[in-house]
Amino acid sequence: MKIGIIGSMQFTEKMLEVRDKLCKLGHDAFVTGFAGSFIGKTDNEKEQIKIYQKTHSDAMREFWKIMQDSDAVLVMNFDKGGIKNYIGGNTLMEMGFAHVLNQKIFLLNPIPEIQFYKTEIEAVRPVIINGDLSLIK
Repeated sequence: MKIGIIGSMQFTEKMLEVRDKLCKLGHDAFVTGFAGSFIGKTDNEKEQIKIYQKTHSDAMREFWKIMQDSDAVLVMNFDKGGIKNYIGGNTLMEMGFAHVLNQKIFLLNPIPEIQFYKTEIEAVRPVIINGDLSLIK
């Protein structure tokens, strides 16, 4: 299965680890081509890089292009900013892209309790795998 890995770029290193694990399980997994610039950076540096890439490098359209022929997305929703299983605005939009493309949507962890987002996330009927990558089929 071809799987795009999405989530806050604060989690880049974890995203790359999971990509490698999915590849070992026989999947064709990928992250954004911009991931390399986040490796080894502090959270503050990552935030500045994200802002720059979204406004100057059209990062959202770049990922949209590479996810076109995918089968699924895996949302890396870890705790962030005091929110358990955080899903941010950009990731929510990418989940919407996947939904419109009739792709499966997997959440690594349960749906976060984020006001206004929760019902939108539920509406795309994600499969919650609770950290078990073997459930991606």
